[in-house]
Amino acid sequence: MDQRENYTKINSETWDRWAQDGNEWSVPVSHEEFIRARKGDWSVLLTPVRPVPKEWFPPFSGLKILGLASGGGQQMPVFTALGAECTIFDNSARQLESERMVAEREGYRIEIVRGDMTKPFPFRDESFDLIFHPVSNCYIEEVQPVWNECFRVLKHGGVLLAGMDNGLNFLFNDYDRLVVENPLPFNPLKDPVLYEELMKNDDGLQFSHTMEEQIGGQLKAGFRLTELFEDRDRPGNGRLRDFAPTYLATRAVKP
Repeated sequence: MDQRENYTKINSETWDRWAQDGNEWSVPVSHEEFIRARKGDWSVLLTPVRPVPKEWFPPFSGLKILGLASGGGQQMPVFTALGAECTIFDNSARQLESERMVAEREGYRIEIVRGDMTKPFPFRDESFDLIFHPVSNCYIEEVQPVWNECFRVLKHGGVLLAGMDNGLNFLFNDYDRLVVENPLPFNPLKDPVLYEELMKNDDGLQFSHTMEEQIGGQLKAGFRLTELFEDRDRPGNGRLRDFAPTYLATRAVKP
């Protein structure tokens, strides 16, 4: 098998390395943050900077939440502290280890499942009240199967909260010079030069997606879009953030 045909394994191993090296999305919440969340002082991110509005969430008590590609011990501990029953589904062993560490430290139960979200989810129909899905579709080639599976495992009336990029960042190789160099769609599985460049830089194999795929795909799966907001990258991550938002978060409901 061509190594590129097993790209999700490559991305899983990449995230393991990033987590081991202290990637900011791999630093779990502290004990103090967990205690503050129990007291109602909390925030979570779907995109790099802007917190998710609290009114996007149903009441947490007894809420069954699926953290989809959301490992790292950053959001699930907060939701657990607020009274939710959480399941984490991620393809990085290191990210899942952070979830396990926080759960053991704080003494709560969480279901931890390692798996590839490009394949059918290992959960029954209508298992969850809410899915929390931070920016991660950029690591998969096809988005529609993910939206379809989200729709399947959510209960009627359930909520999908998803973060995503709008594709603009894939136009550039240098985020300081901002010279347009890459045509879209950005797909390293179809471009050997891109593939080798990403592998050399340890960037994982990433893909651009259109709004038709990201938002239109949710609608095609059967969701009803209720809210969205845009976000910019973190300060210090290149000049593009000074000119345009490059991320968005959506709130959608299964009728």
